[in-house]
Amino acid sequence: MKNKLADLNNHLFAQLERLNDESVKGNELQEEIQRSQAVSNISKEIVSNASLQLNALKLQAEHRGLSRDDIPQILALETK
Repeated sequence: MKNKLADLNNHLFAQLERLNDESVKGNELQEEIQRSQAVSNISKEIVSNASLQLNALKLQAEHRGLSRDDIPQILALETK
């Protein structure tokens, strides 16, 4: 799976559109609300994980005497 944070953004907006659909009512609306809560919880974990990865890269850059602008170079080294 090759999902990116931009994909998460698209999923969140799609979920918001489903919640804003005024034709959804009753049990269907309750199911959509539950789905939205699950999507929101997972999204928070994904963003938290991405933040942790970014902080680790910043620490690596600092440890190597590099600037934050050098983070793409660190990523290139790690993918080899």
